[in-house]
Amino acid sequence: MRTLSRPSRRRSALFKGMAAALTALACLVVQAPSAAADDVCGQKVGGDILIKYQETGGEGGPLGCPTTDEMTTPDGRGRYNHFVGGSIYWTPETKAHPVWGAVRAKWEAMGWESSKLGYPVADELTNADGTGKRQQFEGGTLYWHPSYGAHPVWGRIGEMWSQFGWEGSYFGYPLTDEYPVAEIKGVMQDFSGRDATLWWSPGFDNGDTNHPVCKGECVGYKSPTNTEWVKKTEIARAVEGGTISGNVDISVIPTAAGFDDADTSYDRLWDQSFSKAPYPDKWLNAEQGSSLYKQLACHARYSYDLGGGPLSGDSWDLEGWAPDVSWDYAMNPVLVPTHLCNWYEPA
Repeated sequence: MRTLSRPSRRRSALFKGMAAALTALACLVVQAPSAAADDVCGQKVGGDILIKYQETGGEGGPLGCPTTDEMTTPDGRGRYNHFVGGSIYWTPETKAHPVWGAVRAKWEAMGWESSKLGYPVADELTNADGTGKRQQFEGGTLYWHPSYGAHPVWGRIGEMWSQFGWEGSYFGYPLTDEYPVAEIKGVMQDFSGRDATLWWSPGFDNGDTNHPVCKGECVGYKSPTNTEWVKKTEIARAVEGGTISGNVDISVIPTAAGFDDADTSYDRLWDQSFSKAPYPDKWLNAEQGSSLYKQLACHARYSYDLGGGPLSGDSWDLEGWAPDVSWDYAMNPVLVPTHLCNWYEPA
């Protein structure tokens, strides 16, 4: 019986290695969506896309018949099929997910997977209210409600919105996409609840001095309160070390009646100030809350005009980082001109 020489054995080992590599490559190819494509309504649908299509009900499901063969996305990263009722998109990282209805229409309008949203990473879900829908993408989430349409939520605005409880919170659903606002060098987004607007800024100067919180990156929200004593309340929060912090600045804009009469009931004034823009109690402790209450009372008490405008200012600014002080320090007419209702160190 003939035995293999050393060179022959090396060649044999080489051939075996090549065969193993080819087998592994074949396995990878089989896992691609186009593998084992079926003819569905005259179009080719295969692999993970076919599996997801069958999970949705196939031809009898919401997608209906395919209108294209499986295609490669322009960035070369993913695959997709279009169907009568929507599309299925796949990448190795995000897997296969259907996109349909108003969410798909919005995603298409934004530029499909080349938009800031990127590829879908989950199927569409129904929200807790049983009415709205949402679908998560690589760069954010598209929310839809029949009364408000479909809008993406992402970034710091999305992060802060989530801290309050998403669409089930005070703020409700997004009414608009983000839109640029030159005044804050950032963006704003309107929401359905309490006429609220959420905003983000990389930092801005609000006129004479830098904003106490927004010298650097910050987020916030505001609502037109339109109560007897308060026109609007706005809350700003600093972003520090990549995290939205508890450093809070609150601006209460009083009405004419507020300037005249708000000192008759500090409790009523407090309730009106936060009747729409929620009080940020998650980021403030009891001592800080006490300080804020005294700051607001001081502003209301000393809102009379000395000839150069109200002593307490046109807007009543409350600093969440200011320490608590005694009522005497907060309201003493001799001391008020020195701290102007905003203090950093107690007397």
